[in-house]
Amino acid sequence: MNTLNLFLQKRLAFLTPLSVCIGLLLANQLHLFVSIVPWMFAFITFASSLGIQANKLKTTLMRPFPIIVSLLIIQCIMPCLAYSVGHLAFSTDPFTLTGLIIAFIIPTGVVSMMWVSIYGGNLSLSILIVVINTLLAPLFIPLSLFLFIGANVEIPITDVMTSLIWMIVVPSLLGMFVQYLSYLRTNAIQTTVAPFSKLALCIVIAINSAVAAPVILFDIELLMIAIVVLFVASFGYLLGIAVAKLCKYEKDVMISFMFHSGMRNISVGATIAILYFPAKVSVPVVIGALFQQSLAAIFGRMLPLFLEKEDNKTEKM
Repeated sequence: MNTLNLFLQKRLAFLTPLSVCIGLLLANQLHLFVSIVPWMFAFITFASSLGIQANKLKTTLMRPFPIIVSLLIIQCIMPCLAYSVGHLAFSTDPFTLTGLIIAFIIPTGVVSMMWVSIYGGNLSLSILIVVINTLLAPLFIPLSLFLFIGANVEIPITDVMTSLIWMIVVPSLLGMFVQYLSYLRTNAIQTTVAPFSKLALCIVIAINSAVAAPVILFDIELLMIAIVVLFVASFGYLLGIAVAKLCKYEKDVMISFMFHSGMRNISVGATIAILYFPAKVSVPVVIGALFQQSLAAIFGRMLPLFLEKEDNKTEKM
């Protein structure tokens, strides 16, 4: 299992875009399995939570400043950046501009915890960022929509919160409970479930891509949208690293900042865009879903090089 896990981990940068291609090619078949996606997310969250200890969560809560800084990046800086870049690129296309804003006012992605776990980030900090950001989403999203585009959108708070609780809170608590009951065997359990969580991620990407396929029209406009979304999302990863470095946070916190700043809960964004706006609004959100995991894999591969440079600077000092 450990060998399989390492094999999959090293090839996630290639497996994620491959999953996107499979989803687009087999859209008619795979979109039928969309109902299993929340269960896949829950399993990924459970696998990522196995290494979290309750006492570390308490310690992290006693030092809330990193959580506040991360939330400022996710809910203030990134939406403002998306709004600014969107106005420059799509000033005559209000639907695309709206979709771009929605793509970056939604909370950080649940699956970001898996990437934080893979690259040795601070899991206690990550779970608190995800949970708090998710709980505040019903406040942040309508407020951000009103401020940026003047839309008065009523979000089905009960449905959204219920699904996110089952995808995040419950599996996280279960993972910590298993970790508490079998402290000496936690590594063995993690080794067993880790490769399956990565396979679950590939399945989720393929199914989401299949669902997105009907609104994807390959033309120059789509290419422009993809470039802009790619730029803003990539900037989020770099901003997370830069802010963590500026605040002189430790490596594990820097890793958590990077993934949470760059990733978004696309399922929430797609739901809002599809339910409350014209179909064209959903395109930037869907585009973000197509390469979000590939970006995470790419920046994950680049991260050790960056940390190595930081180590070299520290040694010279």
